[in-house]
Amino acid sequence: MKEITKQTYLDWYKDMLFWRKFEDKLASVYIQQKVRGFLHLYNGQEAILAGALHAMDLSKDKMITAYRNHVQPIGMGEDPKRVMAELYGKVTGTSKGMGGSMHIFSKEFGFYGGHGIVGGQIPLGAGIAFGDKYKGSDAVTLTCFGDGAARQGSLHEAFNMAMLWKLPVIFIVENNGYAMGTSVDRTANHTEIWKLGLGYEMPCGPVDAMNPIKVAEAVDEAIQRARRGDGPTFLEMKTYRYRGHSMSDAQHYRTKDEVEEYKKIDPITQVLDIIKEKNYATEEEIAAIVKDVKDRVNECEKFAEDSPYPDPKQMYDMVYEQEDYPFIS
Repeated sequence: MKEITKQTYLDWYKDMLFWRKFEDKLASVYIQQKVRGFLHLYNGQEAILAGALHAMDLSKDKMITAYRNHVQPIGMGEDPKRVMAELYGKVTGTSKGMGGSMHIFSKEFGFYGGHGIVGGQIPLGAGIAFGDKYKGSDAVTLTCFGDGAARQGSLHEAFNMAMLWKLPVIFIVENNGYAMGTSVDRTANHTEIWKLGLGYEMPCGPVDAMNPIKVAEAVDEAIQRARRGDGPTFLEMKTYRYRGHSMSDAQHYRTKDEVEEYKKIDPITQVLDIIKEKNYATEEEIAAIVKDVKDRVNECEKFAEDSPYPDPKQMYDMVYEQEDYPFIS
């Protein structure tokens, strides 16, 4: 694994703080009805992305996930202004405003969605990995999904084929404790989701996903296994989300005390504590990072606000080939 250095901690702090504040801004503009439809925020789960990116080779590795998907393409290199514009439904967005919150997509940076169908991305991730293996590439695909999606039948089909064909895929369940409002212990007779891999003799295990170091170590091991041609890995990232399932979630299924307890091990705070403990940055330098993050988020908001909405005729461009339907003008 790449060495975890002073710069790694500083980058993790900058990135995770930006992702957190980016999502906070989206929550704010959603209340103002500037972002419509559903909105699922990543607050609390940032260590998964930070650690995974440290282990990935972004020149070739890929990622696919569910609808809690705003910050992943940013981490992989997409312009955050375009991501926010997509949520606003603006033509400058990653899908020209046609995808919205749940369907962010960036092929250029190896991010294959954003999927609204629960668990729909699991076999798709296996398919992307199959394509890479077929073409002789040593690229690896990270396929992420929630604890609720782990109960979908398509998971078992994908697991079976991935092991049979030794596909270069890492299945990652982001277990944040609740499938919408249903706790994990109400959806199955076991709460250790990683054990689902045992039935397929797939390497699997739990990971402390509030700590980016633990995530990086686990993902790196899985990536190296896949690159060697030894097939898939199933990792259960034990994490927590501080906000509701979506913005419409009143969160009656959990207490405020529970949320506050998890905030004591906030991944951003953990990284910041190490930065301070090891004197990687002064208080002034940390304050400068916080200001820069705030300014960048505001720039994203302004870009989205100032961008135009797409021409309604654009809808036809996404469905029809113009030469086949000359009646569309």
